[in-house]
Amino acid sequence: MFACVLAAACLALPAAARADAEAGKAKAVVCAACHGPEGHSTNPEYPVLAGQTARYLYLELRDFKAGRRSDPRMSPMAANLSPDDMHDLADYFAAQPPATIAFKADSVKVDAGRKKSEEVLCTMCHLGGFSGQNEIPRIAGQHYQYIVKQLEDFRARRRTNDAGSMTSVTKTLSDSDIENLANYIANIQ
Repeated sequence: MFACVLAAACLALPAAARADAEAGKAKAVVCAACHGPEGHSTNPEYPVLAGQTARYLYLELRDFKAGRRSDPRMSPMAANLSPDDMHDLADYFAAQPPATIAFKADSVKVDAGRKKSEEVLCTMCHLGGFSGQNEIPRIAGQHYQYIVKQLEDFRARRRTNDAGSMTSVTKTLSDSDIENLANYIANIQ
C-alpha cells in the first residue's frame, strides 16, 4: 500500500511542475522583450533563462524584489511579482531547452579559461559542463558579455547575493582571467 501511495505521489509531481510551467508561460510574455522567446536571449546584455535551474531563477527574482540584487531594468519588473508568480516563471524557464549561443571564442583564451576554471574549482559548485544545480546557476551557453559583467560585478562587490562564494572566488581574478573564463564558459553549450 505504501509503495502505491509513494508511486502516486511521484507521478503527481511532474504534473504539478507542468501546471506551474504552463502558468509561467502566460506570465513570461513580458519577459520576452529582454530575455527573448522562451528565455532564449539574443541580446548579450540579458541572460539566457532557458534551461536555468528553477531554484536559482526563483531566488534571483526574490532577491531583485527584496533589493538584495539590483538592476535598473530588472528590479522594477520583479517588484510586483508574488511568490507564486516567481515560482511559475522559474518553472517555465527551467523547462525550456537551452539554445546555442553564437559566440566565436578565442582558442588561446578558451584554454587559459579552462585552466583558470580548474584552478579556482568552478565545477565544484557549477558542476561539470557548467550545468548548475539548485541555487547555483547554469552558466554554460550564457552570453560572453553577460558572464564578464557578472564576474566583474562580483569582484567589485556590486553583486553580493551569493553568500560570499563568488565574491571570494572573484577577488583574485584579473581582467585577463575574467576574459579567459568568459571565453571558456561561453564556448560550452
